[in-house]
Amino acid sequence: MIRIVCQLVWLSLLALLMAGAAAAGSLSGVVRNGTTGAAAAGVDVVLIQLQGGMEAVANGKSDAQGRFRFEHPALGRQPMLVRAVYRGVNFHQAVPPGRDTAEVEVFEPTADAKVLQVASRLIVLQPNGAVLLVGEEFAVLNHSTPPAAYYKADGNFEFQIPEGGELAQVSAWGPAGMPVVQGAIDRGARRYSVAFAFRPGESGVRLSYHVPYTANQTAFRATSPYAAQRVLLIAPPTLQVASAGFQPAGTEQGWSVYAREGVSAGAQFDIAVSGTAPPPSEAGPQGQTDAGSRDAGRSAQPVQALPGRLDSLKWVLVGGFGALFALGVGFLWRRPAGATNAQPTGKNSQPNRRGASRETDAALSQAAAQVQREVNHSLDQLKETLFRLELRRQAGTISEEEYAREHGRAEKVLRELVKG
Repeated sequence: MIRIVCQLVWLSLLALLMAGAAAAGSLSGVVRNGTTGAAAAGVDVVLIQLQGGMEAVANGKSDAQGRFRFEHPALGRQPMLVRAVYRGVNFHQAVPPGRDTAEVEVFEPTADAKVLQVASRLIVLQPNGAVLLVGEEFAVLNHSTPPAAYYKADGNFEFQIPEGGELAQVSAWGPAGMPVVQGAIDRGARRYSVAFAFRPGESGVRLSYHVPYTANQTAFRATSPYAAQRVLLIAPPTLQVASAGFQPAGTEQGWSVYAREGVSAGAQFDIAVSGTAPPPSEAGPQGQTDAGSRDAGRSAQPVQALPGRLDSLKWVLVGGFGALFALGVGFLWRRPAGATNAQPTGKNSQPNRRGASRETDAALSQAAAQVQREVNHSLDQLKETLFRLELRRQAGTISEEEYAREHGRAEKVLRELVKG
């Protein structure tokens, strides 16, 4: 029965893909105002092709009902992006291959910083020769009422890198989950900011830099730009990490985790790091793939071996950083507790044969429905993985070798689903 359900779902997926291919070349959509709930008329809409960089290939404007339509040969065949420019703020919606409709949500802007809250902050440490690569990720929450987008053109999210550090890249993403590289505004004294529209819900900011790592050790001071409910230090097990207030919190997929609760805005903490990078075969999960991850896991490789165009992204390519961020900001926040539903039994609880048959049929029906839900969920995750992988390929942030490897992993997962 499980195999039959899997095959039915697989056929449904193929039908969806075929339907998407038939509709290739056109995209119809609507722009809605998430603050008022009404259609947004007269909004500038831009179709962006991701292949070879973010290039605007079509422009339009929403009509009185908020509707728009684009025609382009790449639609349906390549990952695209729709940008709606509302009150000077850019709002994006990803358009995966096979999709011919899109709904772009815009919000009234607000400059009130009180609507923003940092739920958690990850600081990832990874040695690479004479430097220590540091990746940081902030989970940002916007609970504005009524819902509004927090934005300031001169910068609305600030951060600071340690003394001696060199900033590499900053990106941010909204509830849709697709990171967009941001231009860093230099505030002086190693302080920076980005101008990004934080929509209601959960968003994120990711930054990377490196600090000197002489004789396989260093110490640097980190500053908390915002109050954070939790700060996590994450490092390979071959590193020794010490920082006042941080306590060991176990391991996640082979990475050592240190946690500190309730960090106030402006707080500073010193981080001492020593040790060497793990061997390439140990620099990340062993043979694991997270179907819902932004970046698939990779083993460590020297920075010098990276193609030039990948240099700005080396912090997520070296030492399994991609595998780390695949865990997500909330991997210690939303750890579900297992639950079992025991059925009472006893000498007076034996049903008759007909009742047992009905209960067996009901149990089988429930089991089949549960299997179908799980398979559908897995396929949705798999489609998301393939879409993000294709995005990275089109944007030129992954080599063909890595693309083939990760695509092969996804195909293996699909084969396992089909086999049941």
